[in-house]
Formats: sequence, C-alpha cells, structure tokens
Amino acid sequence: MQRRYTLAHFILIGVVVLGLTPLMVAVDAQAQIAFMSYRDGTPEIYVMDASGKNQRRLTTNIWEDLQPAWSPDGKRIAFSSGRNGRKYDIYVMNADGSNQQRLTENPAREWFPSWSPDGKRIAFSSGGHGPDEIYVMDADGSNQQRLTEDLDNDWHPSWSPNGERIAFMSDRNDNLWDFGIYVMDADGGNLQNLTDNAQEDRSPSWSPDGERIAFSSRRDKNYEIYVMDADGSNQQRLTKHAEYDLDPSWSPDGEQITFVSDRNGNFEIYVMDADGGNRRRLTKHRQDDFSPAWFVPTFAAEVAPFAVAPAGKKFTMWGWLKQVDK
Repeated sequence: MQRRYTLAHFILIGVVVLGLTPLMVAVDAQAQIAFMSYRDGTPEIYVMDASGKNQRRLTTNIWEDLQPAWSPDGKRIAFSSGRNGRKYDIYVMNADGSNQQRLTENPAREWFPSWSPDGKRIAFSSGGHGPDEIYVMDADGSNQQRLTEDLDNDWHPSWSPNGERIAFMSDRNDNLWDFGIYVMDADGGNLQNLTDNAQEDRSPSWSPDGERIAFSSRRDKNYEIYVMDADGSNQQRLTKHAEYDLDPSWSPDGEQITFVSDRNGNFEIYVMDADGGNRRRLTKHRQDDFSPAWFVPTFAAEVAPFAVAPAGKKFTMWGWLKQVDK
C-alpha cells in the first residue's frame, strides 16, 4: 500500500534531522581531563584529551593551583589556589583558563571544590586553626553554609549524580589520620560511615549512575583503587601494585576510571576500565601529575545536555546517563 505524506510529515522530519545533526557531529568530540601538574615548578591546572594528547596549561601562577573540578556544563573549572599569600581559596575560571575569579575570601584555607549536578552550588572543605569541615556555597561564592561539624577533618566532598547526597573522607574515627569514606544528605543530615576500616580510605568519586563509589585505600599496606556499592557494600579492589594508586575519577559513561600512580617512578595519570582491566598511562613527564577530573563536552546547550562517549559512540543523557547504543 502506498503511503501518503503531508507537508506536516516533511516538516517533522526536517526538525528531527536538524535536531540530530549536532548529535552526530559531536559523537567523535574529544573528551577532556583536567589535572594538576608540577611540570612548571609549582602546581598548575592543565587539561588534555582523554587519550592523553593535546596537553595544555590553563593557569600560570607562582603559587599553587590545585584540585580542578569541571562544572556540569563544561564551561568552567573550579579549583583551589594559594595565590592569595599561600592561603588557599576557591577560584573559578572558564574552560580555556580565562576569566579567573576568586569565590571565597576567608581567613581559613578552602580547597577540594565539587560542583553540584545542576551547577548551582559548589561544595568544598574549609578550615584554619581548627579541623576542616564540608561547606557549600552558591556557584558565585555567595550563601556559604557549613554542612559538617566535628573535631576531626572532613575533606574531598563528592556529589551524587542526583544531587541528593555528598560523599567525603573524614578522620573522625578513633585513630589519628584514620580516614574513612562517609556519606550524608546534601543538607548535612543522615551521616553514614561507608568504610569501617582500620586503614585509610580516601578520595571518593561517584559513578555517573550513582550506584557505585570509587576510592583509594591503604588497607593493603599501600594505596590501591577500590570500588563499592553506594551503600558501602561489595567493596572490591581494582588495582594491585607495589606503588601508590590514588585519586580515582569516573568517565561520564561509567566505563573507565582515571587515577594517579607512581608505578613508573613519579606520579602520572592512568586510565583503566571500570573493572580494573586494560590499564594504560596518559601522561609521561619527569614531574608529578595529580588530581585528574574527567569531563566530556556538552553540546546543543539549548536542549537537554548530553555527554558523549567517543569510543562506544553512545549518546548519554547527562545526569541520568541513559545510554542508547548507536
């Protein structure tokens, strides 16, 4: 039977094609990893492609620039800097390194920034003469509020993908510097210890689907990368090496994890599959590289934001990350 097409059909087809064109063009867009490096004397913020290529410096400063964190839309990077007389503050800059602005200006040190999934808030650690606590503020630096209050240090906040919870590391256990991974509601309530371990557990990082948390642990006498379910169960080791493995960060499709290791003489950035397989080095420099933070550029900003996994060519809804194989 012959089909009849009206003008409305062709208009609809045209709209769909126009809508999908940027998606198809962007499928092969290069993912980006921000990191800090000592290769220019003092720590600076760099960015590179997910393959390790095209490494370029974003900050140039005589003091330390540390701990980069991408905004969810990929337009900005938050970081900690000691450029204000070596007292660390939270700064933000455009993704190309321009328009660097200070967000915090307090007597205490402030570091470990982490964006909320909606891009409206930034969690961070703050402390001076007393212990560091977890704070949150609006993305412009206003409305700063404390979420934790304890006699020990709370560091490295990490937002869950749905924005409802924040994981962090704390040494509030009985032993000094016995850090564990904790989680709390985004307002600071419902605090839970996820790793009740006699050795150090550090640097939590949520998987994009919110079901798992990667972290580094010293429970095997040296730091290795582990992963666990979001409720703390099913803790599994992903790396096994005589040297340190630190600072895990998930790829937006949840299929890979970057981390830092000194297994080749100095600290470099590596990547592996989410099950610990297929490990490979991304940076190779005589000076140390730390704190990888993974982001895949968004596109079609006027529509729902997407992230793209170049290797698998999957369209990925940012936040919910519902994948449709192409």
